[in-house]
Amino acid sequence: MKIAFIGLGNMGGGMAANLVKAGHEVNAFDLADEALHSAAEHGCTTFDDAGAACQGVDAVVTMLPSGAIVKSVYEGSVFGHAPAGAVLIDCSTIDVATAREVISNAEAAGYDMVDAPVSGGIAAANGGTLTFMVGGTEKAFNRAKEVLDPMGKAVIHAGDAGAGQTAKICNNMLLAVTMIGTGEALKMADKLGLDPQKFFEISSQSTGYCWPLNDYTPLPGVGKQSPADNDYKGGFAAALMRKDLRLAMQAAQNVGAVTPLGKHAAEIYEEFAEESGGLDFSAVIKTL
Repeated sequence: MKIAFIGLGNMGGGMAANLVKAGHEVNAFDLADEALHSAAEHGCTTFDDAGAACQGVDAVVTMLPSGAIVKSVYEGSVFGHAPAGAVLIDCSTIDVATAREVISNAEAAGYDMVDAPVSGGIAAANGGTLTFMVGGTEKAFNRAKEVLDPMGKAVIHAGDAGAGQTAKICNNMLLAVTMIGTGEALKMADKLGLDPQKFFEISSQSTGYCWPLNDYTPLPGVGKQSPADNDYKGGFAAALMRKDLRLAMQAAQNVGAVTPLGKHAAEIYEEFAEESGGLDFSAVIKTL
């Protein structure tokens, strides 16, 4: 299959490389020369124009930073450039309304399209173990799944257009809340004189079990290896968590959802992201 991949940043670069490993022919585009060079080293054919990269492909995958950019890229470089039979897959994390609008416009132009944001971070993108939350018609999902499978451990049809984005922002709101709670518990246990490793051994096998504690422990030398063991470098940047929480709060306001813990987590990450210096979101424990 011939696939155009637009957006080769921390996530997209590894995802495109995994498509090549799976035997697909990948046309790669990014505004950054360094990203294009890396893509070429991983077997992609690089282009200096997104529209040209979409010519003659069977599928287009995008991984872009915002809804406005997603809309601009599809309207300016994908619609009318990719063949009408191509399936379009946006893996960006953006607002639900824009996702639905772009998919509606794609369908009007004769394309099958899904929103397919991801969970798993840079390591999972490089390792091909992402989880994809997919919104769109059953037909579009089935077509997209063939493209997404080599990049992930799970490809789940969440529902109609925009359902993938809904799942992503709700999931990451929960993640933010539980990461902050995990950090609070670890720090409190330490100040009360309990060895954090002992607390981990107990809580990770009891009702405190959760992903931030068991699989992404925010203290170095405790639990599984995580960005905390690398001075909080790599992983999922605090600024990206702030972005996702902003989207979650916007969505909550639009539908009148009551999210007091989500709101407080958003406030914490608004402040922390400003001073995080690009550190992983688990470094929020440093503020406790």
